[in-house]
Amino acid sequence: MTRSAILFERAKAVMPGGCSRNTILRKPHPIYVERGQGCYVYDVEGVRRIDFANNVASLIHGHAHAPIIAAVGKQLQKGTAFTVGTEVEIEYAEHMCGRNAAFEKIRFVNSGTEAVMASLKAARAFTHRPKIAKVEGAYHGLYDYAETSQTARPENWGQPERPLSVPVSQGTPQRALDDVVVIPFNDVPRALAILDAHRDELACVLIDLLPHRVGLIPAARDFVGALRRWTEQNGALLIFDEVVTFRSAVGGAQQWYDVQPDITALGKMIGGGFPIGGIAGRAEVMEVMNPLHRPAPFPLYGTFSANPVTMTAGHMAMKLYDREAVERLNALGDRARSMIGEVIKTADVPACVTGRGSIFRIHLSPDAPENYRQAYLPPERAALLSAFVGHLFEGGLLMVETATGFLSTAMSERDIEEMADAVFAALHKIKPYL
Repeated sequence: MTRSAILFERAKAVMPGGCSRNTILRKPHPIYVERGQGCYVYDVEGVRRIDFANNVASLIHGHAHAPIIAAVGKQLQKGTAFTVGTEVEIEYAEHMCGRNAAFEKIRFVNSGTEAVMASLKAARAFTHRPKIAKVEGAYHGLYDYAETSQTARPENWGQPERPLSVPVSQGTPQRALDDVVVIPFNDVPRALAILDAHRDELACVLIDLLPHRVGLIPAARDFVGALRRWTEQNGALLIFDEVVTFRSAVGGAQQWYDVQPDITALGKMIGGGFPIGGIAGRAEVMEVMNPLHRPAPFPLYGTFSANPVTMTAGHMAMKLYDREAVERLNALGDRARSMIGEVIKTADVPACVTGRGSIFRIHLSPDAPENYRQAYLPPERAALLSAFVGHLFEGGLLMVETATGFLSTAMSERDIEEMADAVFAALHKIKPYL
């Protein structure tokens, strides 16, 4: 048995499924990491792979980035968490608010899931309304309301003009599902008709501007604009989930549009490799979390929120991720998608690539999906995609299970070329089954 196989046997004895997060699982067993450096990960068997997963988009500078390590090392000698404030929290909040005019105030929490959860609760506290609206299939963490319809299937997703609120977890209360209004992605007429039917009950509309599970296709400008106008006209808030997409521009993917949200949920990369979440937005809306003058309409606590280690790492990571770094990484993302497109053409297979900025996703179909229902894969197609990602893994790449890649600033043109070679080899192996 390999060392990884032995470790997995130990893990299964003490954890359900042998893990604390399902994303590490692969057949016949997970691979365990020994160390990471830059854009490379070395497993316990000594195999090196280029990391295009980057802990699911949370490592913008790759692994063990020297300036972050040095800054965190200094903070560790001072302490890791306190029940009193630290100056670094203020410094980091000032930096983040300086990156985007829509970020008038910000609060830090401990994960993207928590940031989305807090954003929804803030919207309810501000509007005094119970319901939220979200895009069908979009992933927003594991909060009951936010995860609704994340895994809808043809047999339960309902009609396109009225998508049903489908639970992910067994035992989800029906009353929670009843408070989630599901809208189709990039379909303005149908989305507005659905929203109109709940106009007096909706606290907010929650959207991801480049939703991974919907196919990694950008939200259309008319779709985003229509949602902004609808929320303004009907007393609801517009929330952008930029937990993944904040990497896309200095102030996030929202700067692709002529629209400002009321609240933005943040996470992943802004922690510099440590757990983090953030809620940023209009001062008037953020005031629902202010306990100074009265009991806050939305009390927000968290033992490790804004701990100085995460604040130090995040602040350093974001200072390094300036406009020049963003533009370079986005250009490398353009190059990656271009090379993948060329490889697909050379391999002569029915596949395509989507994405924007420093993110890409490979689809084993000739045309890019336009919404979640088109992106949905039946079991046999999902198995083929899994096999494809497995071949990429064998070829020296770490990718997200949907054949999605997130670039880091540690990557070079050479790494992109090596990735393209691995994609070509993997496509060749599955070509007979496409």
